[in-house]
Amino acid sequence: MKSALVVQHVAFEGLGTLAGALAGNGYDLSFLEAPFLADRSEEDFSHDLMVVLGGPIGVYEAAEYPFLTEEMHLIEKHLGRGGAFFGVCLGAQILAHVLGARVYPGGRKEIGWSTLSLTEEGRLSPLDILEKEAIRVLHWHGDTFDLPAGGTLLASSDIYPHQAFSYGNRVLGLQFHCEVSAHDLERWYVGHTSELGGVKGISVRALREAGQKYAPVLEDASRKIFGDWIGQLEK
Repeated sequence: MKSALVVQHVAFEGLGTLAGALAGNGYDLSFLEAPFLADRSEEDFSHDLMVVLGGPIGVYEAAEYPFLTEEMHLIEKHLGRGGAFFGVCLGAQILAHVLGARVYPGGRKEIGWSTLSLTEEGRLSPLDILEKEAIRVLHWHGDTFDLPAGGTLLASSDIYPHQAFSYGNRVLGLQFHCEVSAHDLERWYVGHTSELGGVKGISVRALREAGQKYAPVLEDASRKIFGDWIGQLEK
């Protein structure tokens, strides 16, 4: 059976719809809490696919969160072995950093639902459905990154130009979230309460209303996106 290692930074940001896509494509899942990387043996890290999820810290905060350095080394080794990789939000930022790009505070928070603009390469990727059907995705970040050398830009938003990129055919980074459900987002509103309280013009009530409206459509689209992307790993 194929295996996937899922690296999770905070308990309330999980796999969402990606879980079903992985299981449906025959992946056995192993979960690892990123802060405890040092507690695991080297044998725990030999997987076909590595998935790195989001979190509320910055790539540039390794002095405060030393596990980030270990996590970067782990990703570098995995990519060096030719392993497939999917990163979302913080996971995409860490990927960009490992590939040599700069990751930095973007100057403003991008929290909420909006559509994306895809590049020509993005329209040829599994993300195509997002633009074709004008599907809104969830943004929840304040950091951004430069496009890594050798990376292919797939999508942009009105606020930040680097929203999705690929690196070859087996590595994908998404700054935005398309794995979420309206149900799971209730955990986010609690987990991110301090962050939300510091952003003008954003309320939990408004986010919840938007999530209830847009998340069901995104859920259906994300299952297709993840299924298509995982499927192409076998080619």
